[in-house]
Amino acid sequence: MITPIYLDFNGTTPLDPAVIKAMYPFLETHFGNPSSSHWYGIVPKQAVTKAREQVAGLLNCQPQEVLFTSGGTESNNHAIIGISRLLADKGRHIITSRVEHPAVLEVCRFLETRGFAVTYLPVNETGRVITDTVEAAIRPDTVLISIMHANNEVGTVQPIGEIAGIAARHKILMHTDAAQSAGKIPVQVDELGVDLLSLAGHKLYAPKGIGALYIRDGIDLPSFCHGADQEYGRRAGTENVSSIVGLGAACEIAAKQRETDAVHMATLRDKLQAGIEDAVQAVRINGHPTDRLPNTLSVAFADHTADRVLETIGLHVSASAGAACHSDAITISHVLTAMGIPEKWAHGTLRFSVGRMTTHNEIDAALPVIIDAVSTPGH
Repeated sequence: MITPIYLDFNGTTPLDPAVIKAMYPFLETHFGNPSSSHWYGIVPKQAVTKAREQVAGLLNCQPQEVLFTSGGTESNNHAIIGISRLLADKGRHIITSRVEHPAVLEVCRFLETRGFAVTYLPVNETGRVITDTVEAAIRPDTVLISIMHANNEVGTVQPIGEIAGIAARHKILMHTDAAQSAGKIPVQVDELGVDLLSLAGHKLYAPKGIGALYIRDGIDLPSFCHGADQEYGRRAGTENVSSIVGLGAACEIAAKQRETDAVHMATLRDKLQAGIEDAVQAVRINGHPTDRLPNTLSVAFADHTADRVLETIGLHVSASAGAACHSDAITISHVLTAMGIPEKWAHGTLRFSVGRMTTHNEIDAALPVIIDAVSTPGH
């Protein structure tokens, strides 16, 4: 059986072969607990330390500012709920945007049931937050601004540096979800000006179930999981050593070849976009035309439904939809809704995302499949 061409790298990435190689000894030989004081704990402990340094190298921060988590969702929960607990006496207002990942939006909705107020900022038609709206939303009781670095659906990159500057002037902490941006665009915390930043390993050619949270020195974030004193006492539980090693290796690779990878991905993304636009008349590109991830193409086909197009191409190309069909109803993503994309286009929105392993031959093979599927009315 011929496997479909994989164009859903924003959904998850395969493991990089070098990541697998780095992990393997900790799945077979070095099985010890890094908290053990005997011989079997030495190498695992050293490996966790090295991985923390590798993640810090990608983020340009201090190793002690890196906390290992189970993934981007936990990192977002820990950051947002942690700050809300830490600063509840100072204020109970949080600012975020309408296009955040559910791992942020659902946390904010949870906090609303606990007496917090949340402002959900609008975005323009390209999916970007307007910085003036950030300033206008700030209240005396605002304790946190959480805006994603880059959108997972349309690839739009937010002006995090500007927003963080506004937060700093008002002495408000700033968090960003960088799950989609790490490895594709720079994620150095000093340049972004953020106080907290979330990473997800499986968006970065590392395993699923591992992530990291950057916490700027001086922020005494409460423990997220209680027990022993792993992760500087902030997250109890025996470390997932093999996956931590994998995340460290992935971050080191990303730090070394991000620019090369970005050029490769942008070239293939643009080739896919040009091929579609040349062959299909009723087509629209969603997201910012320039300030977007180099690998992401959100494309809308008029008078089509995304799920049916995906069914048509599914044996040949794997991608994702911007709208989901349930029985007789079509649910449009909250991102496209916030951007004001007309239903005519939103219903037929697909997201194609290329990666480090994508080849020119794969784009050449995928194009006629996609074009044929959207050339038949009513799909």
